[in-house]
Amino acid sequence: MHKRVLIQAASALIALQFLAVPAFAAGSSGGGSDQTVTQCKKGEVWDKKKQKCVPPKEGMLDDDSIYDAGHALAMAGRYDEAISVLVLAANKQDPRILNYLGYSHRHSGRVTVGLGYYEEALRIDPDYTLVREYLGEAHLQIGDLAGAQQQLMEIEKRTGKGSREYGMLSEQIDHFMRS
Repeated sequence: MHKRVLIQAASALIALQFLAVPAFAAGSSGGGSDQTVTQCKKGEVWDKKKQKCVPPKEGMLDDDSIYDAGHALAMAGRYDEAISVLVLAANKQDPRILNYLGYSHRHSGRVTVGLGYYEEALRIDPDYTLVREYLGEAHLQIGDLAGAQQQLMEIEKRTGKGSREYGMLSEQIDHFMRS
């Protein structure tokens, strides 16, 4: 049952490699909800101040820009690039940064490393339900249904059953149990 989930996940990741996925780095412009998305070459991120793509260097970008770029790269499936950007953050204890370091490591096959980042993010902010969703998914990746269900209960305590995070993790657990 668990092998099938891992095989399906691996097949999905292999299929994603064949899709044309450009590397995007996002930066907020103005009030934060309006984002400017710029297509950057591999190894570059969007610099809000310069209004162009640049190679990331420590201290060059503020942590919000680093988060935006790392998040966008992770969501585009560019996990190693996301990691190389996220580690440049000045605040190594930012739960958002830790969350996407965990996400990127987990999706790169380093689930145990990802678990460590998720746990650290939750130590800092136990109410960060997106981390709990991703942590639950990581538990499913290693066959730990009880760990995933525990995170689902924690999400329910904090946001109820109507939240996006609850719905996503609940769906993953249901799929895991059917496989």
